[in-house]
Parts: sequence; C-alpha cells; structure tokens
Amino acid sequence: FKMAAERDCKVLMVAEKPSIAKSIAVILSQSRNNIKYSGICKQCPIHEFTGPFEGRQAYFKVTSVLGHVMKTEFDKDYRNWHETKPGLLFLKASIHKEDSNPKQRMRDFLREEAKGCSHLVLWLDCDKEGENICFEVIDAVQDTMNIQAHLSNVFRARFSAISEVDVSRAMKELVKPNYNESRSVDARQELDLRIGCAFTRFQSQFFQSKYVNMNDSMISYGPCQTPTLTFCVDRHDSIENFRPEKYWKLSTTLKKGSANLNPSWSRHRLFDQEVVSMFHSSLKESTHAKVLSVKERKMVKGPPPALKTVDMLRAASIGYKIGPQLTMRVTEDLYTRGLISYPRTETTAYPDSFDFKAVVTMFLKAPPWDELARVVYKALEEGFRPKKQGVNVGDHPPITPTRAPQPGELRTPAEERLYDHVLRHFLGTVLPECKYIQTEVVFGVKEEQFQWSGITVTSEGFTAAMPWKKITSTPLPPSLKEGDLWDIDELSITEGETVPPDHITESELISLMEKHGIGTDASIPVHIENICQRNYVNVTGDRRLQPTQLGLLLIHGYRKIDSDLVLPTMRSEVEKQLNLIAAGKAQYNDVCQYALEIFKKKFDYFEANINKMDALFKEQFRSVAEDGKRLSRCGSCRRYMKFIEAIPQRLICESCNVTYSLPHNGVIRPYEENSCPLDGFELLHWNTVGKAKSFVFCPHCYNHPPEKHIQGNMACNSCPVDSCAHSNIKLKISHCSECEKGDLVLDPTSGRKWKAPCSNMGCECVMSLCNGATKLVIKEEECRKCNGVRHILVEYPRGKSPLPDDALVHEGCPLCDQLLKDGVSINKASIQPQHSSRG
Repeated sequence: FKMAAERDCKVLMVAEKPSIAKSIAVILSQSRNNIKYSGICKQCPIHEFTGPFEGRQAYFKVTSVLGHVMKTEFDKDYRNWHETKPGLLFLKASIHKEDSNPKQRMRDFLREEAKGCSHLVLWLDCDKEGENICFEVIDAVQDTMNIQAHLSNVFRARFSAISEVDVSRAMKELVKPNYNESRSVDARQELDLRIGCAFTRFQSQFFQSKYVNMNDSMISYGPCQTPTLTFCVDRHDSIENFRPEKYWKLSTTLKKGSANLNPSWSRHRLFDQEVVSMFHSSLKESTHAKVLSVKERKMVKGPPPALKTVDMLRAASIGYKIGPQLTMRVTEDLYTRGLISYPRTETTAYPDSFDFKAVVTMFLKAPPWDELARVVYKALEEGFRPKKQGVNVGDHPPITPTRAPQPGELRTPAEERLYDHVLRHFLGTVLPECKYIQTEVVFGVKEEQFQWSGITVTSEGFTAAMPWKKITSTPLPPSLKEGDLWDIDELSITEGETVPPDHITESELISLMEKHGIGTDASIPVHIENICQRNYVNVTGDRRLQPTQLGLLLIHGYRKIDSDLVLPTMRSEVEKQLNLIAAGKAQYNDVCQYALEIFKKKFDYFEANINKMDALFKEQFRSVAEDGKRLSRCGSCRRYMKFIEAIPQRLICESCNVTYSLPHNGVIRPYEENSCPLDGFELLHWNTVGKAKSFVFCPHCYNHPPEKHIQGNMACNSCPVDSCAHSNIKLKISHCSECEKGDLVLDPTSGRKWKAPCSNMGCECVMSLCNGATKLVIKEEECRKCNGVRHILVEYPRGKSPLPDDALVHEGCPLCDQLLKDGVSINKASIQPQHSSRG
C-alpha cells in the first residue's frame, strides 16, 4: 500500500471468484487507476484503486477466494477406516475445520492481503453457502485486521447481478453478514460428514470384504443422496411389477364432404371384450352420427411466474437435454460475466421496483431477439403491466437477463440455449395471456356418444416468446352445428394394452426433490450427479435415470432393514431444523445432537441386521472365496490373503476378516517374499503399466501408517522407521525439487535400470541413474555442494563399466560427481492419480 501509506481508511473486498472480483473492481473504480498484481495465491489477482467509502477517501484492494476456504473433517485419529469403528463417528469422533485446498494457501493469502486494512467488505454469493464463506474469510483475517466486536468494521454486500446498477447499489447499502445462516451450513456439513461417513465406511468394508465384482471404490450412503436414489428405484420397481392388461374400445371415422373427424368414444376404453363387442354389434348397422351439441368456450392461458432455479433445471433437461450439473455450471458462468442475474433463487415474483422497460430496451437492437423485444416494448408503452404473481421467499430476485451478449460472446451451444431460455422466459412473463377458443362437439350414434374437440388460437400472447408453451390450433370443419348428420365411414373395435410408466426423467426427479425438501436449489444438481458418478444410476439419451443393479440392491436392502433410511421425510425434517438455525430460532448444538442421536440408533439397528441386505448381495455378486487368488501372507495369521483384481483392487484376509486397500492404476506383484519388519506382512511391488513409476509397499503399513502424523496411504518410500531396509531413511537419495513434498527414493527392484521415483504419489518425477550397474547402495554421507543429496555407491559388471580404466566400483554424488552425473536424468512419468475415499 505504498500509495496509501498516509491514508487511514484501507478497505479489503473479497468476492467468491476472480472474475467477479475483476468486474466489481472495474465497476467501482470506473476503470480508472485499476492496478492488478498477484499475491501468494496466483489464481486470485488483486485489484487496487481509490474511491469514496463512508464519507471519506479510501484505498481499496479487491480480490477473491476460490469457493469454500475451509472444509469440515474428522481429526486424524478418526480418519483411518480400519482403526475407527464407524459407530464412533456419530457422537464421539472429534471434528475440525481445515483448508479446503492446502495447495492454494488461501488463508495465508487472505492474511497477507489484509495487513494494514481497516475495513472488510464481503462480496460472496448471496445465499447460505456464501454467508458461510463470509465467516471463513473473517476467521482467516481475524488477527491480521483486528476484527472488532460485533463486526463493526466488517460489511456484507448484497447483490443479484454483476451490473453497474446492482454493484453500485450494493456498495451504498452495505449490511452485516448473517451468522445464523452461516451456522446452519456448518451444521449441515457436520451432519452430512458424520452420518454419510459412518454408513459408508461400514457398508463399504462389509461388502468389499465379501464380494468381488462390486465395481466401485466405496458404497456410499448420504442423507440426501439415498432418498434421491429411492425415487429412481421406486419408478423402476413400478415398471418391473407392472402387469399389462388388455382393453378394447370403439373407434370411428366420420365424414361430411371433404372433412374427416375421428371423435373419441365417451366410455374411453373397457377391459371386457364381450361388452365392447355388444356395443359394436348394436351400432354397426348405423350409417350416420348426429351432432348432439356444439359448445365454444373462450379460454385463457396465463404466462408462468418469473424463472427460478428448479424450473430452469427442469426446462434444460426436457427441452435441451442438458443435465442439472452442466446447467448450473453454465448459468453461473453467464452470471459471473454479467449476462444474467444470480442463477440460484427460489423466488418467482418480480420486486415492485423492477424496471421491465429498462431490461427490454437492451434487446431492441440485439438480434435475433430484437423483433420480439419491440413487441414487448410496444405493449409496455401502451400501458400493459405484467400480472403480479409468484412467491417472494426473500433470497434473490428471479433469474433475468442483465445485458445483451456481444456477437460471438456465447461460446457454446449450451450457453446459447440457456441464455436464450432465460431471455425468452423473461420476455414471456411481460406479455399478455394466450387466448384461444375451445370447441367441443358431441356426436350421437344411437345411445352411444363420441366426443371431439378443436382449438382456435385468437392471440398468441406470451407463447410468442415461449415456443415450448405454444398452443397449436386444430383445423375446424367448415360448419358444425347441432342436428347435422355425418356419415360413418368406419366403426371398429380397437384392441390395446396398458403400458408401464417409463424410467423417471431428471425433470420429474427434480420436481420430487423440491416437493419433499431434498436438498436446495443449489445442491439438487450435486445429489443427482452423485448417484450417477457412484454407479447407482445410468442416464439414458433422453435424460432418464435407470438404476443399476447396485443401486437397486442398496435401496431394497435398506428397506428390508429400516425403510426410514430411504424416506425423504428423514432429510426434510433435518432441513426444517437447519432452517430454524438460519432463522435464529434453534441452536447449532441442539439440532446436531438431536439429529445424530436419531441416526445413531438407526445405524446401530442397521449394523445388527446387515445380514438382511447381505442376502440380496449374495444373489448378484461373486464371493471372494470363488474369485480371489492367493498373493501374499497376512502378518497376523500367516495365512495367504486373497487378491481381488476387480475395481477397487484390494487384499482380503478371510481368516482375520480384514480388507486392505491397494494402490490403483498399476500392476501389483509379490516382492521376493520379503516381509515388513514392523508387522510381518509380506511386501508387494506396484508399478505403472509402462513401469515408469514404482514402489515397494507393505499392505498393512499402506493402510495403517506406523506414524500418526502420516496422512493417507504410505508406501515404503515414505516410511520413517530406520529398522526397515526399504524405508525412506535407508533409500532416499534427495528431496524432490519438482513437487517439494516428496523425496526421490530408490526402488530396490529396478536393478540394472535403476530409478528413484518421488515418494509423493501425485508427483510424476522419476530419477533414472547408473544404467547397467549390478549394484547400487545409498550411503549416509551427504554431498557438501548439493544440499541434501546423498552419495551413492555403484558397481558395474566386468567389461561393461563406463568408469575410466575399467574401474568397477565408484562412490560419489549422483548430481555433481563427474563420473556419475552424465548417467543421471530426471524425467516425468505418465501416471494416473491415486484416489482416496473421503472421511
């Protein structure tokens, strides 16, 4: 803050995304004196400018976060699946907040940028999640900024669009962040973590230890995910249980001159063929049908209320075959670019102050919408005012366009379709009703009646803007009046069969989730995406959700044990309690304690009766005894464990009833019957398909690291125990300069093509050295020139040594020794990342 050294008022403003921070800075600085530079987090630029604040001149820094700064996690003692009983996760396991992405160093970044600032203005998204991020930012800068009591130097900007009008208004009407709404999000995160992880860990370990072809790394349960899957399974079950019935009906074709009509039998259809045959016999000699009545009714179809998130998701899935997750991603991007208002809202009523004419004016010269905009503008000029309708739930205004795109600005078909939908929906709500005349005609053939109806549209109204709601006119015969006689051209019996419903559509599922309170407008797409990614449903080409065998077994199994686990009422009740926290009518601890005690009882009963679900799994999956092959000995019972090659790869000791997860995306083989000195388990060797990266590991240590400070899985190249000949201490050559997190550790199995891959499983760095050497030993002595690099001792076979004078043995630093460095290279391996299960 060189330029602001003498000023007292220095304001830090934080948005949710870098693009929003940039837009806010450009608007508030009026594009003047806008300097941009990068701090600790290179993904989040900082914009600086001067301007007025609280009646005085101030210096502003505008930057952003990248979504949530923190996440809720279990303490280290409760993260290991095998060492922690799942039942403890409900009430006894301690949790904490930690960086959501440590690589970003977001808290350090915020603390650094907050130095010297006197005020904090938060421009996070205006929903409960955004409110939660507000307090994550406040917590990060608390000490640096000396946040005052009652947050007197902290402000919250509330806005619904990235436009000059909205941003300027928000800056003038700053409020305080809502602590209660933030705590409701904290409560949801804690409940979802504890409940989801407890059930997921238990059933994953139980079934993966018994069955082979599960084809998933974990079998998850979620308080929102499971009821969502249940809706899909219920529809599938109704299809499977459906028994078709034959029916019969009378069909007729009537003629008068050149006109033809096919009226419907008033009895519709009957399930008794003899009765229909009796009616047919009584009518088959008839030659004419008499018009008994002709009724015309003037009908009006009003425009829909303003657009909310759930309606947009439904429309995108039905009309454009765009899934909910992609719809939200695209519309959020349109919002950050200032093209539409905030896309997460449950409000369907326009504010009283909404300026319809100003929005419509933006499109008078914006093809292809200009002609339609002129129609709407003319109606407004002539005094038409949209009917007040919809509901204001107090979150954000409905979704509307905020500016016309420049030519080529809409970059993908999804952007074009969704922006067009938002605009047309808005224009449609500003147009009058659609008017039409419905003509209903009743024909009589003896005592039986046949009905026909036609439609004549007299005014398109709002459907001119919304073609998906268009009413199509039916051509009417030249004259239809009572007493007319029409020739019966054909009278026959039609046979048909009832058909089952189809699998549930995304649109139907979204409606059910909204109706039953499963998730929020923001989280509904996430829950649907989860059941797809976890192999519980498949999405068909017409956006229908078809349950997989695993999805069916899970829901049927839950129902056999406790049907409450799949009912939407369980989650909707929790949501009601969370809303009470947000409204300040309930306490965080009380709600969490109450919900966790209920689910703990449910879990205990589920655990005790898991055999009921297991009976279903036995019929569909192959057992370990049938499919697994012997690979290595268990250190506890000394019996061979079964190696399961199907995803996820794992070792199962049937004697100890324990499952050990294994590294993914590579080849696993025994390592010369060597055993781990810590636990007696036989060691294994893993390498990528191209053998570019490899390491030795102990199945037990890989799942249960010997040191508590080690998080996640541990191979021998990360082992800190000096009594192990394959440990990091014995085989480390140097620190990895590529990722700065791991070490380059010799793979003892790579003889004659020696290599030292990085011990960080996510790093692709591999050191190749001393090709052709028959022996390579890592010495304790470190190079004095190369900081932290240990000497190596190499030995070559006679007649094939690259050393001068045919020397066979040499010791030195692999990086600077003149006789060794030419034979050393550091490359990148092509590997797939290792995945671990959350919780």
